[in-house]
Amino acid sequence: MGVEGAALVRFSDCSDPNLDQDSSVLLLSASPAGRKRKRRKMNLQGSDAPLQADDEQDAPWTRFSAWLECACVVTFDLELGQAMELVYPQDVKLTEKEKTSICYLSFPDSYSGCLGDTQFSFRLRQSVGRRASRCKENVYDQDAPITLQSEKSHFYGYVYFRQVKDISVKRGYFQKSLVLVSRLPYTHLYHMLLQIVAPEFFGKLQPCLEAVCNEIDQWPSPVPGLTLNLPVMGTTLQVRIPSITDKPEGSPVRTPPNQNLLPPPTVLPTLHELDLFSCFQSMLVHLHMLWELTLLGEPLVIMAPSPKVSSETVLALISTISPLKFCCDFRPYFTVHDSEFREYTTRTQAPPSVVLGVTNPFFIKTFQTWPHIIRLGEVRMAGELPKQVKVKKPCKLKTLDTKPGIYSDFKTFLQKDKILIKRLLKGLQRKRPSEAQSAIIRRNLLELTQSFIIPLERYLASLMPLQRSVTPWKSPPQIRPFNQEEFLSTLDHTGPQLTSLLKGDWTGLYRKFFRSPNFDGWYRQRQRWMKQKLESLHLEILCDADLLGWTQDKSEVEIVDLILKLREKLVKARKQQLQVKEGVLEKLDSFIKTIISSLPSDLLTVLNSDE
Repeated sequence: MGVEGAALVRFSDCSDPNLDQDSSVLLLSASPAGRKRKRRKMNLQGSDAPLQADDEQDAPWTRFSAWLECACVVTFDLELGQAMELVYPQDVKLTEKEKTSICYLSFPDSYSGCLGDTQFSFRLRQSVGRRASRCKENVYDQDAPITLQSEKSHFYGYVYFRQVKDISVKRGYFQKSLVLVSRLPYTHLYHMLLQIVAPEFFGKLQPCLEAVCNEIDQWPSPVPGLTLNLPVMGTTLQVRIPSITDKPEGSPVRTPPNQNLLPPPTVLPTLHELDLFSCFQSMLVHLHMLWELTLLGEPLVIMAPSPKVSSETVLALISTISPLKFCCDFRPYFTVHDSEFREYTTRTQAPPSVVLGVTNPFFIKTFQTWPHIIRLGEVRMAGELPKQVKVKKPCKLKTLDTKPGIYSDFKTFLQKDKILIKRLLKGLQRKRPSEAQSAIIRRNLLELTQSFIIPLERYLASLMPLQRSVTPWKSPPQIRPFNQEEFLSTLDHTGPQLTSLLKGDWTGLYRKFFRSPNFDGWYRQRQRWMKQKLESLHLEILCDADLLGWTQDKSEVEIVDLILKLREKLVKARKQQLQVKEGVLEKLDSFIKTIISSLPSDLLTVLNSDE
């Protein structure tokens, strides 16, 4: 029934007694068969010595660029406002539009009143013309979970902003931001890196930043599945890069034995995960509503008291549907100066599928026509029980002093998980650690998303041609198109009710999901993988076929046609890095050379010149 070689997930605690607990089902993160990659042999403790042979010929800053696009320093100029003081490495090509966007997004809004040190994140659209993917990114993306793949059309910005009183400055305040710009969504890693670097940087400025960038340029590349040691300023951060083959909710990073590092490394349990409990603690009773809004790609505005709260809440929302990738736009921190401001605030058309995090009260009036707005209050002191916000009609969001709440007319398709809510609220009363509360939330939402995706994966697998229909003498057969009604008819027997206790209108939820960018992105990605699987299978069958015997009674035209088609398939296979059995491509290359050598000299010359 299934796509051969797909990664499997096992539900050992399924609630439905009629479902075999040892049954395996296709999961969203299914990967090509066998997925036995020829990885470079690297020291799992993070030593980059084995990499030196591979990277000796790399251009300057090649290793640095595997982690970061650049580091920027943004300062406040009395005449210019926010201004770019420094970009490092100096030869990094940022467009003027990108520089302007980074400047505006690197400072908290004046309404935020952020004194002291503040950390937050933003995401900006890259300028047209720089979106060509790089070879190393392609290699990384093939092994990385889809939610951690590198961005092709956007940059992430990780900000450490400092605002302190300084009588030596005309305005009376020192205001500066250190920003790390990357294509990777490694939120936790980069904010930890900034906590190490920024305090030192604000005292020593450019020499400090140069030294740090040179250290990062010595880091091993981020290879999924490996645990790496990343030295910076006398500290070593130890991280494990997640892999597509990891089990959901895998074990945290453990320090490998026989470490000789002094001082011992600081082990980061995650590269990217946020404290979900802190982000959602005032909305725990509405968790499943937030999950549905995110799953369906609904237009959503988060109005927060600070860029930190804004960016963390947006990124937390995006993560609620993992391992499904959020395929809509999202801006963890959005300002009136953003180049997409007019695009997102026009009233001549329906709001786009985007999640925006804002802090300026001006947006209350600007986004009055949006269907879903979450107004967050000030962060409470540790130990205080957060008051759960209420869902209110959007029309009640009118004034600047509007109370915190979820302003939406959205009717959920599924009922609330009262057991989960009760468990989380009881954890609040008993002062259960935030990490434990976050783990409960993450596991529950992961299982909910898996329950939703599994029926889709099962149906998608049924669209694949049977292996016996793939023959060496014909092009690979076509994958059957996705038929929504046919899929919905399967839900009675293979629907989410098999693995989820939640009741509700699952069919209605699927119907709306089919109209969302998230379904389109998921289906395109899975369809692309299935086509590559068929191409790989076809190459392997060709390799096992008696091609030399086939040519014995064929004309030169037919033989040349076969050679050209095989060459085209081999070029495509190498370009797409198709996963095939070891030796398949080499054997087909050898066959082509053997056949060409048996042809007349005039054809031999023509075919060799085409290589």
